[in-house]
Amino acid sequence: MSLEPFLDAPTHIQIHAACATLAIALGPLAIYRRRRDMIHKVSGYVWVVAMLTTAITSFWIHSFAVIGPFSPIHLLAILAIWSIFQGMRAIFRGNITLHRAVFRKLYWNGLMIAGLLNFLPGRTTARSFLGADSALNWAVIAVGGAFLAYRMLRGKMNLQVAA
Repeated sequence: MSLEPFLDAPTHIQIHAACATLAIALGPLAIYRRRRDMIHKVSGYVWVVAMLTTAITSFWIHSFAVIGPFSPIHLLAILAIWSIFQGMRAIFRGNITLHRAVFRKLYWNGLMIAGLLNFLPGRTTARSFLGADSALNWAVIAVGGAFLAYRMLRGKMNLQVAA
């Protein structure tokens, strides 16, 4: 593992990576804290700002361009921005259930899927953690994808049992 790929990267990638790392680390505290106190609120607002910054800075990253300067990963950024709007609107309206659901889905389905896609060969994250073009890139994506698929299926099975 080497931080050199991140340190050599342009400023917008460094900001993007720093905010994404903060969002990954802070997410469980903001999302799963039982007490809805000041720690929840502060960590939640910091998480939202980190998520917004991560999503917005992604539009300056074009290393995986497919459609002009953009890639399918940019659709996740648009979805993240929309989800943040929906989650914040829900809490301002007092809909705690929707607020919780939107942000949990954004953390697991949005942030984690985008994070896994950063392990595609040649990406800065992949080079930093696994080297230039390691076969481990695909293994990380496969294991992470299987975990996320399991979480989604388990959630659907729990909903069917409850119904």
